[in-house]
Amino acid sequence: MLIAVEIDQVAAFVAIVRGGGFTRAGSLLHLSQPAVSRRVELLERELGAPLFERLRSGVVLTEPGRTFLPHAEALLASMRDGIDAVRALAQADRGAITLALVGTLASTVLTACLTRFHHAYPRVELRLRTALSQEISELVRRGDTTLGLRYGSDPHPEILSTPVHDEPMVVVCSPQHRLARRRKIPPRELATEPWVAFPPRSNALYEPYPWSLQHRLAASGVTPAEIIPIDSLTAQKRMVEAGFGLALLPESSVDEELRAGTLRVMDVPSMRVTMPVVLVHRRRAYLSAAARTLIADLSAWPKHQTTRRRPALNSMLRRRRPRDSRSGPSE
Repeated sequence: MLIAVEIDQVAAFVAIVRGGGFTRAGSLLHLSQPAVSRRVELLERELGAPLFERLRSGVVLTEPGRTFLPHAEALLASMRDGIDAVRALAQADRGAITLALVGTLASTVLTACLTRFHHAYPRVELRLRTALSQEISELVRRGDTTLGLRYGSDPHPEILSTPVHDEPMVVVCSPQHRLARRRKIPPRELATEPWVAFPPRSNALYEPYPWSLQHRLAASGVTPAEIIPIDSLTAQKRMVEAGFGLALLPESSVDEELRAGTLRVMDVPSMRVTMPVVLVHRRRAYLSAAARTLIADLSAWPKHQTTRRRPALNSMLRRRRPRDSRSGPSE
């Protein structure tokens, strides 16, 4: 049996979830709060179930609301795909592509790849935003971003994951560290050393840095170890440079510091590990010719070789930041 659910009702429902309430949803949709409430009431009437529980502190999803949410997000994403597909018929080399990426992936290889793409498609607006791996998958699944670069594959059935690179992780220290010039450092030499790392997050399904560091330390017999939680890659590097600890970091993220001599790599065979970098997009998403080109270029990541200094990703983010983007902490 068909029901009379309208797209603006579904959009109002999703906006309330993302905004955290009816007032914020009204601002996002440029509607009054009564108009948003009316759309949701009509949607609830058609579905035959309440979608929100109204509390003094705000609104929370009911069980029917939680059940309906992924389908509502998929519907809106599919609608955007259809609009993009029609527009692409008339503007094959125009439009916009949003790429969400883990901040620590802003290496020479990636920025060189994005620069080449921008020169090949100068009329395509390339929007960049940063987030954590799990958040990137959510953005892609909801259709808020076209593509995502994260650590580790996503098993979600609506997400297509393509491994593009194995990022080497290296142990780094200050040039003044007592072991800075030693070769083949045995794990026992690190037993009393403090480490800096991203703090673990209880709601994250896959956290590469805490997971990698803790497991490599345990596998090397360096337990218990003092781990200083630092929620910033730049701050971690500065702390290590100042001699406050060691860190296990992506090799590409410390290339400038290694060239400048402010950090040194410690050769600890038992701590050698790689982190899988994965390109994700929605399995049934519409992909323009430009988007497919970018996917092909990113998928050829290991073939890219460059020794040039890293372009400033921050400036690219400032030039092409989406109007509604929300930058999360770097992973």
